[in-house]
Amino acid sequence: CEAGARALGVRALRDVAYEDLPGALDRLAAAGESETVRRYVRHVVSDDHRVEQVIALLDAGDVRAVGPVLVEGHASLRDDLRVSCAELDLVVETATAAGALGARMTGGGFGGSAIVLVEEPDADAVTKAVTEAFAAAGHTAPRVFPAIPSRGAHRLV
Repeated sequence: CEAGARALGVRALRDVAYEDLPGALDRLAAAGESETVRRYVRHVVSDDHRVEQVIALLDAGDVRAVGPVLVEGHASLRDDLRVSCAELDLVVETATAAGALGARMTGGGFGGSAIVLVEEPDADAVTKAVTEAFAAAGHTAPRVFPAIPSRGAHRLV
């Protein structure tokens, strides 16, 4: 990421506008930057854009529309950053096929957790589908637990 920012002449990749991403990737290729650098730049700039999309969707009260953005983010983590794993990919694929609005890995990468956005009436069916998919693939059973949206961190004083 630092090499990409340096090659683009910006302090940090957050300074690259999403609309400028195709040109930035062309400049990186022309400068001889590796495919890895280009993938990382693509992920960071597009993920920053996805965060902005999710904020706008939540501000508009369109929670359901967040689902596809989560899936796009997972694909970028899997394909550009290459930090997903078979188990997390299985969660995302199975959960969305079973009716979840969207899903993506979350956390530090190279395994870990997935967040699945699902309407409450569908939660049991999605959980069952993921658990059965894990068993069929020979994976250890996943731990599944609900997370209720709530106010984020804030100053108390």
